[in-house]
Amino acid sequence: MSKELPQPQQSDEVDLGQLFKLIGNAFNRFFNFIGSILNHLFLAFVWFVFFIKKHVLKLVIAGILGIFLGFILDKTSEPVYKSYATIKQNYQTGENLYSSIGYYKDLVNQRDIATLKKALNINESEAASILDFEIKPVITENEKIQKFDAYLKTLDSTVASTVTYESFVRNMEDYTYQYQQIAIKAKARNNFKKVFDKIIENIDTNEFFKREQSKDLAELKNLESSLMEALRQSDSLQSTYKRVLENVLDKGKAPQTSITIEGSNEVNKTKELELYKSDLEIREQLVENRRKQADKLYVIEVISSKQESGIIDKNKVLFGNSMGAKKYYVIILIFLTLIALLGLEFFKFLERYKN
Repeated sequence: MSKELPQPQQSDEVDLGQLFKLIGNAFNRFFNFIGSILNHLFLAFVWFVFFIKKHVLKLVIAGILGIFLGFILDKTSEPVYKSYATIKQNYQTGENLYSSIGYYKDLVNQRDIATLKKALNINESEAASILDFEIKPVITENEKIQKFDAYLKTLDSTVASTVTYESFVRNMEDYTYQYQQIAIKAKARNNFKKVFDKIIENIDTNEFFKREQSKDLAELKNLESSLMEALRQSDSLQSTYKRVLENVLDKGKAPQTSITIEGSNEVNKTKELELYKSDLEIREQLVENRRKQADKLYVIEVISSKQESGIIDKNKVLFGNSMGAKKYYVIILIFLTLIALLGLEFFKFLERYKN
């Protein structure tokens, strides 16, 4: 009796074939979708080019009107006066300073003249004439690169390799930079010096910064006393060395004398040049210490300004960029004309679609 041989099973092969077919169809649909998007983008670009070509005369007229409008408003509008003051922060006052400027700016926007007048200690007419406060850091790209280099030196080599200059600059807050520029805009030629002085005074009299200043000055004074004492000892040591050397020379002996400096585990034999270098180092440290004391005398200070009456500012700000009135109104009118023409074209399309 013969046994039937098992029939070959083809179900697995059929399933794999269907799977590959489904995958292939999915890829085709995906690439067709990407292709349709690119095709529609290209068609939109071509349509926009022909649209601009069709309405180029209208846009040119809008630009000419913008120049004319900018010229008229530049001549007839009330002048805006702007004054700058560049300040140096000797302590980490930046966050406090930016918060204060933001507070004054909010008072101006809310037209809270009474509170602004009290905060800046100015009369009502001066407070009412102020239009805006601005603040920004004063720093060049080279200085940012130097700060980035100094920052990398504080990191482990493995971590430093992961930090890029772009990410470093992006994560740096504007208020952390030592030099800042404050600007005030007003409708009248006020005495801006009083306003700048009050802003500086409000930061300078902050109790926290006054305590930090007191601690720093006391520490620097103690260091100065130590350096002065070391300098006196160095001078005395040099005098002793010279006296001993003169006695040896008078006796006709070779100058083999050495002086032992105590306070060290090893015996240091110093020669005249070494004593001179030590004295010079102490004097350099003393000069540096006194410079630090001079810097710490003020929490924050004005280093340059045009404070008395300000200068006429005719520039406009658009998307964070400062520009002249003519250029500003040219861009505004061309943009508004373009939006209006696109709107009309859209309504025409809706009418055609409805029909």
